[in-house]
Order: sequence, then C-alpha cells, then structure tokens
Amino acid sequence: MSGAEPAGVAFPVSADGRRSTSALGRAVVAGALSRVDPAGARAAEREKNWRKGYLAHFRELVEAGLASRQAALAVASGGLESLHRRMRFIGRDGQEAGLDTLASAPARIGLATVTVTGTGTAERELSVPYHGEQLRGSALQRRLETWVTDGVIEPSCADAVRTVAAHPDWLAVPGQTIAVLGAGAEVGPLPVLLSWGARVMGVDLQRPVIWERVLAEARRGAGTLLVPAAAGDADLAQRAGLDLTEDIPAMADWLVGFGGPLVLGNYVYADGAANVLLSAAVDALILRVAAARGDVALAFLATPTDVFAVPADAVAQAARAYATRSPAAKLGGSSLRAASGGRLMRPAYPPGADPGICDSLIPQQGPNYALAKRVHRWRATVARDSGACVSMNVAPPTRTRSVLKNRALAAAYVGAPRFGVEVFEPATTKTLMAALLVHDLYTGGGPAQAHPWQDEAQAAAHGGLWRIAYAPRSALTLAALMGYRPGRPGSSVGRSALVGRGGGQPAAVDGFLQRGSVRRPGRGLHGNGDQLGVRVLAQPLQHCLRRVLERAGQAGQREAGDGHDTGQGLRPGRGAADVDQEEQGDQRGEAEGRGHQLGPEDLEGPGEHPVVPYEGRGGDQRGGVLVARGFRSRAQGRLSRLPRPSSWPVPGARWPRMRVRTAPRRGPACAWPPPPAGWPGRPPAPGGRPAGSPEPARGGRGPGGAHRPPWARARAQAAWPGRQGRC
Repeated sequence: MSGAEPAGVAFPVSADGRRSTSALGRAVVAGALSRVDPAGARAAEREKNWRKGYLAHFRELVEAGLASRQAALAVASGGLESLHRRMRFIGRDGQEAGLDTLASAPARIGLATVTVTGTGTAERELSVPYHGEQLRGSALQRRLETWVTDGVIEPSCADAVRTVAAHPDWLAVPGQTIAVLGAGAEVGPLPVLLSWGARVMGVDLQRPVIWERVLAEARRGAGTLLVPAAAGDADLAQRAGLDLTEDIPAMADWLVGFGGPLVLGNYVYADGAANVLLSAAVDALILRVAAARGDVALAFLATPTDVFAVPADAVAQAARAYATRSPAAKLGGSSLRAASGGRLMRPAYPPGADPGICDSLIPQQGPNYALAKRVHRWRATVARDSGACVSMNVAPPTRTRSVLKNRALAAAYVGAPRFGVEVFEPATTKTLMAALLVHDLYTGGGPAQAHPWQDEAQAAAHGGLWRIAYAPRSALTLAALMGYRPGRPGSSVGRSALVGRGGGQPAAVDGFLQRGSVRRPGRGLHGNGDQLGVRVLAQPLQHCLRRVLERAGQAGQREAGDGHDTGQGLRPGRGAADVDQEEQGDQRGEAEGRGHQLGPEDLEGPGEHPVVPYEGRGGDQRGGVLVARGFRSRAQGRLSRLPRPSSWPVPGARWPRMRVRTAPRRGPACAWPPPPAGWPGRPPAPGGRPAGSPEPARGGRGPGGAHRPPWARARAQAAWPGRQGRC
C-alpha cells in the first residue's frame, strides 16, 4: 500500500486501513489530555462525529491547562508527543517510518543559495496602512487608542507597537536573519521586513507563481532575500523553493548553514488535511534545527478563531457592553436566544470570570485547521518554557483569500462589524504583526508571565472577539446571515427573508436588533409595509440557522468522499491515496471550480417549507428553510392561501417553483386549482389584481384574512371541481 503513495509526511493508517484525519485528531487530543484530564481524554477517544464534535474537546484542552503552569505544559508536551509518535514519513523508495527518523535522516538533495538585494530605500519610521492611509506618528497613536477603547486589541499590543514606533532603528532587525516559512503567505511579514531593510530567508513551495511575486517584492524592497534553489541556469522563479513535507532534511541543513542568530518563523498554511501534514513537518524541522544550533528564536501567528483564556479586564469590558445594550436590543437578543435554544446572542462570559474563556472556534473551519494551529501554540509554550525566545501573537480576523473562498466565513466577516468585531485588511495585519515580531525579538519575547495563557494573551490583536458583549460563535452565526450575499439567483442561503430590498443591507436583522422589529417595504407575505417582529424572525432562525450554515460551510467538500477526487489530495496536484477527508472544513472544491453554491433545492427536505418571495414581484427569492415541525398546520394553511402575485402572466399561474411539503405519512397539502371561468373576481390576463378585488388591507391575520382576493376567500363556502387534498 505504501509504495503507491506520494513521498513525504503522512497520516497513520487506522484500523480500517485508511489514513484517517479524524482518527489522528481524536488520538492527539486524547494524548494531550491524558496526563491532566483522563476523563476528557476518554471522551475525546469516544467521539464518534469528530467533524462536528471537536469543538468541545479543543475547549477542554485550554480549560484543563488552567489549573496550573505545570498542567498547561503537560497538555502542550503531551499533544506534541502524541502527534510525533503517530505521524509517519514515506521515503522516495516507498518505505514508511516514524516522524522521529527525520531528526537524523540525510538530505536527499542539495540547495543552492541565491541572494536578491532590494533597490528601494529602507523605511525609517513605522507606518501602518489603514483604510487607504498610512498611519504614522500622532495618527498612529490615535488609532491605537481607538482600538484599545473599542476593545479591538489588548492594551499590551498598543504598548508594544508604540515602543517599536519610538525605536525606528529596530525595524531592520540588524544582526539577525529571519527565516520566513511560507514566504508567500498573505499575512506573512516578508514584504514588510524587506521594506524595513531586514535580512530574510524565504521558504515556500516550488511554484513559479509564488516566487514571481515574492521576488518582485524583494527587488522593490530595501532588504536582502536569501532564496533556496535547485542548481541550474533556469530562471530563479522556476527553480526556487521546495516542499517542506518531503524535503525536511535538506531544508534543515540549508538553515543550519548560515551564521548569526536565526529566527524561524512559521507562517505556513494549506487547506484541510494538508494543513496538519504541514504543521507536523514544520515542527519536525524546528526540532532538527534547534538541536543543531542553540541560537534559534521561534515566531508564530495564532488565529483569533480559537479558544483562549482572557484576562479579567476583557471579561469586565464584555460584561459592560452586555449590560448597556439598548432595551430593544435586550428584547431582541433574549428572543433570539430563546428561539435558537441558547445558540444565539449568549453573554460572552459568566459574571466575574478570571480568567474568562473566549471560545471563537468556527465549525466551518474544521478540526484539521484547529489541530494545525494548536500545534503551533503547543510548540510555542514548550519552547518558551525551555528558555528560547518566542514570538507568538494573536492576529486579528483578516480578509484573506483562504477566508473569502469559504462562503460561510466570508459572510460572517461581512456581518461581524455589527457586533463590534473589526475585520482587518491583509496589508494592515501583516504590518501590525511584523511590528509585534520586532518588539518580541528586542525584548526577549516580551515580559515574563506566570502562566502560559498569559503569554498567549500578551499583545493580542484579536479584532474585538475577546471583548464583545456576546460569545463570539453565538454572534458570528447571526453575523453570517447578515453578511451573506447570494452568488446567483435562487441560491441565497437563509438570507432572503432577512434582508432589505435588493439583497443589499440586512434591514430586517439590523432593525430587529435595534428596535425589536422592522418595517418591511413591498407587498408580500405580510402586506404592504407591515411590521416584522420577534415571532416572525424567531421561527426561521430557530429551525434553519445551524442547518443552513453547516451546509454552506460544506459546499466545497460534498464530493470529497474518501478523498479520491483528483486535485483534492494532501498536496496540490496529487491524489489523496486513501485519506479520509470527510471532516475538512475548507472550500477547495468551490475555489477550484468543482463545488457549487447551495440553492433552495439543496436545502429542502421532507417536512420543510421553502421561504416564499416577500417583495411581491413573483421572483424566486427563496433562501432558507422553515422546518414544518411544530407549526406545520398553520404554515400549510397560510401558504396555501397566499395572494397571487400582481405580475402573474396568465390566469391560473402559480407561484414560481413554490411548493409546500408536509411531514411524512401526513398526506399532501391543499392544492387548489385555478377558479372556474366566471367566478367572481377571477383575475384578468395578463397582470393586475383580480377584477373587482380591493387593495390589500393593512393588518389582518398574516397572509390569510383580508389579504386574500375574493375568489380565495369564497372557497370556504363552495367546493371547486377538482379540489385535491384536505383542508
């Protein structure tokens, strides 16, 4: 079996003969918890649906480590040991061995070094791009103060940036070489460091499209870029780089060969299961380089969408924000929380928590992403305890390509600012994070802290996730609906019933949160300009939020199956070779043209009703699903009595694609045929109201009552030929 698989770092083979990412995730988390929380370890091992159940176990990893510094170190070291013990390495000859063999394995290839010197002038003042401006001096100071006041960054983060701004001679990091693993990363520090005049070693895949961009940035900058490349006369972009999952010994030897202090920065990223492989490979590389030389500092970026322990002042600010909501917001939030079974609009922390637990994990990102990022945090904790200089900072939510290609995450980031979360542009994030890196290198990793969670909270730029009034996941779920923009007609997911005319601003949700209700223009389900209040919004939210978002987050992975789909393998351009990828949360399929956007036909199931048009235009604007359970009979009756659209083309036309489904074994819904010729109020053809029918009145009883044309109201006194079903 091994001989047919690609060389490089690989997942272990599970009991069923597959290389399962779920089995690895369960085992690594259980190994991390085994020393401090045996019950939690057993629960992780027994988790059957790892793709959906991993959230609680990753939170437990943080909670179990809060007991003491030793407990946190036991969790980190146990997780790393479990990962290295299980991961495998497949050689070019097809032989499979443990990951620990990479510590002494000989290099398969030799790498030449190409030096690229920039032609620009080094920047001598810290300048942060923000909304089209370059913030420096007093403008930067004001922005930092605003961010701290709004809870976007921690006060220690602002202090660190101010310190770097006061010492512009730090920007070039003289006397040190920074190796950037993931040179082409969108929020990586490489272009910023080169613009400051630093000496940087760039490492990335052997892809010309990446290196053409990186080399162009190096030539525009003022620093020096050292590039690993294969020997030859070809263009540098064609022969630069290598695959870290395959060539760890060669990369380790190349890094060790340079003199002077070395900073090893881990900024690598890959989609889905490949992200775990890459994190394991880089961790093995760190161990080999650190063993060969004792002057290695480490640098990482932590994702804000993870679980963190946060200080008491963050808990207090979130509590103040929750207590000072407007009365209408309190009413709306309470109603949404009750309607969603406690999933929406929950307060961020229990009163007086110290430290608090901020759980910002997003299910759509998947357990592979969570595990890969947790490996970085574990390595930072263990290395810091051993005395190494470590820069590990929480980066803010950022509109990167990897986020925007996931429709659910992109929608959540669009709606997040309405809850106090600021989403940064990549240019702002990478400059801010590069400044924090420089600060840590000059201060030995920042001030010493008593507990690892305090090290992680130091200088965090979380975008506000730690200090908003609501638990992040309970707010981001609603933010995703508020920010969702359909990609094609008929494919909106759970949004059309909650937005204003034209799909622009989320008028219904915004108005609901601000006033408890919203006046919705246009003729539709509830007449002309009626109030859409708590009960109307609560019913669809209660039944479809989780289902809609889960399916939206899995749009690109439906066809993955067991990972045999071409191009969805562990590394770009390769097959998956019996890798179970059912739990991936990334959107590769959609980004590469193999996925599809979810339409109403993907969301309807037995016992569910489509959301019908509400603007009275006759267009198919169904976006979500109202599950019929609990109010099926009322929904059936109302939907069967809907007024005909004013623009119907011919007598007897039906709502476009509208259908009402009943629960299984309950029979069909009422299906009234068009009224017979000569019936009072039969509509003319084409267009217009039925002749003689009055204007739809305000008020009434929802879609029934006074809103029905005369021929529909008269059906209660007479039986039409051909009536179907029962009413």
